[in-house]
Amino acid sequence: MADLSNSVIFPKGEKLESNNFSGNVWLNMIVPPHSKLGCPIGNVTFEPGCRNNWHKHPGGQILLVTGGRGWYQEEGKEARELRAGDVVEIPCNVKHWHGAAKDSWFVHLAIEANPEAGPVEWLEPVDDETYGELK
Repeated sequence: MADLSNSVIFPKGEKLESNNFSGNVWLNMIVPPHSKLGCPIGNVTFEPGCRNNWHKHPGGQILLVTGGRGWYQEEGKEARELRAGDVVEIPCNVKHWHGAAKDSWFVHLAIEANPEAGPVEWLEPVDDETYGELK
């Protein structure tokens, strides 16, 4: 397992204290939410086994994977394995989750598309049984 505990390209930032994640995660806002261009970008570093809750972005989201191995899943679909170089385009208001594999750190850039559409809507945690089935 590659040690990505210090992130990959960008500094990993501050540990995020949130009930919307199972495990430890760090966030470094590379482009802040109220930048002149209106396109927030965060470098997100997940420890092995960490994932976020199901959630929706009213304006959509783009993930650019920069390191490690993780998962992305939309409601009603199979989970998709993610590795460095993968890009995920998440349409507006699609319920989904993403996070690290059990045995790997996972780092991605999260780009909030159309932030003027509204804030993220956090939902229920991904159940341990669903996550546990992923290899």
